[in-house]
Amino acid sequence: MGQTAARSGASWPVPLIVVILVISGYLAFGRGDSDGDQGTSPKKTAPVSAPVDLKKLPLSSTKTTIKAAPKDPRPKGIPKGTVVHPKRVVALYDAPDGKPFAKIGPRQFGDTWLPVITRNRDWVQVMLPSKPNDSTGWIRSSELAEAHSRFLIKVHLGNRTLEIFKNNEPVGSWPVAIGADATPTPTGRTFVLGQIIDDKQPFSPVILPLGSHSATLDSYGGGPGTVALHGWTDPSVFGKAVSHGCVRVPDEALALLRTVPTGTPVIVDKT
Repeated sequence: MGQTAARSGASWPVPLIVVILVISGYLAFGRGDSDGDQGTSPKKTAPVSAPVDLKKLPLSSTKTTIKAAPKDPRPKGIPKGTVVHPKRVVALYDAPDGKPFAKIGPRQFGDTWLPVITRNRDWVQVMLPSKPNDSTGWIRSSELAEAHSRFLIKVHLGNRTLEIFKNNEPVGSWPVAIGADATPTPTGRTFVLGQIIDDKQPFSPVILPLGSHSATLDSYGGGPGTVALHGWTDPSVFGKAVSHGCVRVPDEALALLRTVPTGTPVIVDKT
């Protein structure tokens, strides 16, 4: 549906693609530090894990619901920008050396990059694209490629603005349209799941689907209720709560969002 485009501002090449419209803590040997820091657990020889039958595990994607996924205990925290890419289909665990509950593949809408929110020994905890919102999972570091996004996106529902940061410095702030009362934009931390580039799209040539979903709509526009950042043809909507949950942005913001790599963290708050 979209075309692959080149992006700047990332330390690795990531295709631009995709669709429409965040663990907890105390482990058996200590608490993992959040947002990509190394945990302080005492060293212990990792047990030999039994083989995992990936065929029996549900796939985590924007189209699926994985009720067994651990919830993000710090949905307001700001990740440090570390992102990881599964080299192949890999198992997702409920804790380091824990129980596998799902799997995730290397591609959904192009390469899949996931934000790291906690690191503990040889494991990382990542945000997931599947329902329910704020879902996370643990993956072995050895099964992942690692990179860094220099960007951060913040959406403020209270004053209906979007901010973009690069290297921790603000780049710009714009008025945006957010979800209406009956179809609110979900809060918490999520991430850019992909990017659709389609100049023939009537309302937005660029669409950035996120790893979050509407709480009131199971589907919209042929998609699975995925929340997205995208443009809009009528500028009178900016600053209003009128959308189905997506965030509609002005052309200037959309042009900059086009340079943001997949996996970039997005924080949606009530301020």
